[in-house]
Amino acid sequence: MNSVVTRYGTLSGVEFRSLFSNGKMDGCLVGVPNLLKTPYGEIVPQYEAEDMGRRTVKPLYFYKDGSLKSVALQTQTLITTPIGPFPAELVTFHKNGNIKRVFPLDGKLSGFWTWQNEFALAESTEFDSPAGKLTAKIISVQFYESGALKSVTLWPGQVISVATPVGVISVRKGISFYESGQIRSFEPLKKIELHTPIGRVLAYDNEPNGIHGDINSVQFALDGSIEALSTVDHAVLVSLPNDSGEIFRPGIKNNVCGDERKVSVPMKVRFGKNSVVFHENPGFSFELDKYRFEIKTLVEKAGEPVYSCG
Repeated sequence: MNSVVTRYGTLSGVEFRSLFSNGKMDGCLVGVPNLLKTPYGEIVPQYEAEDMGRRTVKPLYFYKDGSLKSVALQTQTLITTPIGPFPAELVTFHKNGNIKRVFPLDGKLSGFWTWQNEFALAESTEFDSPAGKLTAKIISVQFYESGALKSVTLWPGQVISVATPVGVISVRKGISFYESGQIRSFEPLKKIELHTPIGRVLAYDNEPNGIHGDINSVQFALDGSIEALSTVDHAVLVSLPNDSGEIFRPGIKNNVCGDERKVSVPMKVRFGKNSVVFHENPGFSFELDKYRFEIKTLVEKAGEPVYSCG
């Protein structure tokens, strides 16, 4: 085993390392405890997987200039972040050295270790945000290079109450912010009626995609106006004067457990300065001041997704 000098201290017990073309270390594995001093506190990179819930990983990655890119920690450690002390098992960094993401847990999901096992280890954390103090079990928080909070990703089942441009909303999955602090997007827990340039639409995504809260279904422009939403309850009739028009609506698909149960597929609606786009398709883009828009409530609705087939 070798020793390698870094700007955070000397790494002992280096078992494997890879190099950039300039000869600087890209990343490495260590087999013994090492204490590194960073601007965010003293940390011990992971040197062994103590149980089936932890991943055996290359715990340290670096940028070409020698600054940390990411580090997996041996044990959960409180680190100093722009929103206060935060528990971490994995931390990633921007090139300028500021924290990019913090993960309180860094488990390995498998047939023997599920997200429910990982969730049982999670603890509620109270932290500051542009929307005030928030308390929940967190999967991760993300920051801009400036240090401003960018997004918060919640564990399934966790709900926070947030003051938004459309009122105080119960939020699930996640919330994101502009660098200046305004709310950029959130995932509503329940259906909410929103005033949009084409009328009042019931917004809700019954199956939000992704594993993070960076981009959510209800999105705002910097001025607080609605920029995008998803709906499973409303269709929109788009027409010109003396024209029967075209209707855009949510879709329907079979549930994962069988075709006897139908599930709604949300319709995504996005607003520009003077336009509206349906289904994220540029071919379905219409000028607001040229066309007529009529909101229609769906009579026949499909159900919510069900993931357990038992």
